Amino acid sequence: MAAFARLLEHLLWPACKKQEAEEEEEGRRSHHGPRSLLDAPRCVQRPHGGAAASCGLRFGASAVQGWRAHMEDAHCAWLELPGLPPGWAFFAVLDGHGGARAALFGARHLPGHVLEALGPSPGEPEGVRGALRGAFLSADARLRALWPRGEPGGTTAVALLVSPRFLYLAHCGDSRAMLSRAGAVAFSTEDHRPLRPRERERIHNAGGTIRRRRLEGSLAVSRALGDFAYKEAPGRPPELQLVSAEPEVTALARQAEDEFLLLASDGVWDAMSGAALAGLVASRLRLGLAPELLCAQLLDTCLCKGSLDNMTCILVCFPGAPRPCEEAIRKELALDTALGHRVAALCSSAQEPPSLNTVFWTLASEDIPDLPPGGGLHCKAAVIAEVYSQLYQASGHQRQGPTGARKPTGTH
Repeated sequence: MAAFARLLEHLLWPACKKQEAEEEEEGRRSHHGPRSLLDAPRCVQRPHGGAAASCGLRFGASAVQGWRAHMEDAHCAWLELPGLPPGWAFFAVLDGHGGARAALFGARHLPGHVLEALGPSPGEPEGVRGALRGAFLSADARLRALWPRGEPGGTTAVALLVSPRFLYLAHCGDSRAMLSRAGAVAFSTEDHRPLRPRERERIHNAGGTIRRRRLEGSLAVSRALGDFAYKEAPGRPPELQLVSAEPEVTALARQAEDEFLLLASDGVWDAMSGAALAGLVASRLRLGLAPELLCAQLLDTCLCKGSLDNMTCILVCFPGAPRPCEEAIRKELALDTALGHRVAALCSSAQEPPSLNTVFWTLASEDIPDLPPGGGLHCKAAVIAEVYSQLYQASGHQRQGPTGARKPTGTH
């Protein structure tokens, strides 16, 4: 992990500083307030997962702070829901802005509001859709009662409620969900941005303005929990305020061809398209990778592709998910071996030890077969960094930091 963090410093440190300077100069904001980026990414992850054998459901989850000065994401996963029969489950990813408090509140309390709204025998699908809508609004009302007056901040949210018959997706903001069915993206949520026609109409009717594609020139999303400074328009119900906590809810009838569903905060979607993510996830499942380890690899790939945001993802696998394939495993092992040999050859052929950055971009310029679909060489960055680190630990060379100064070799 330390070697991977050093690779990210080499690849992205100049870009981070350039973007930070540009945003400071232009006065741009990310949700609330200016970005605050670290000089080195925090890459530590604690992936976790579980399975419900009775319904063939598996999930994995992971999160990474990345380049941001603070971690503001949160998530929750319930494979069983008290009071409901087997086969019901709930998952949510929340991406806070202006602090982590709203996201942490949502991860802790939103499931309880969902259970309360569902009751012991929810009617499908319309009764469940209405329950999810009510749960988000009631959770927002409870958060308002606890929120110090005048304190800024809020959180986007995307949630998946699984029943034996349906998949229910509820989201507000720009955390996103994507369903893969029969080898293709079958559904993806649409971000709530101020310029979406329905959002723009609500904002203008509530007396708000949109400047630089942002609500009041500041907030990049138009729906969220919290953000109560934007929920003060007199005489208007909660769902018609400048910012609304009302989720957009979709009910999808389950099919045998359903493979997996990915929930993730916007830092993931900033780095990769839905089609690329679907291809990468499917290819890793064919290697037999556990969902939680797959999530960790996915976030590493997004870091290497340039995401500067906090990132969280939950992968929910259905019985129709791709299964381990001996041919895919054989090709992956051959790829790792070939990359290791190529890194060693590049390091041994140079008069001066090449930097990790040089090694990576040299490999990126070459035609390497069987790279992971969607992720490409970025998906193998950790492998490359580890081989490089082992080579130079053996030879006693010290690696250089992004500015040329010697960097400490401790973990980040």
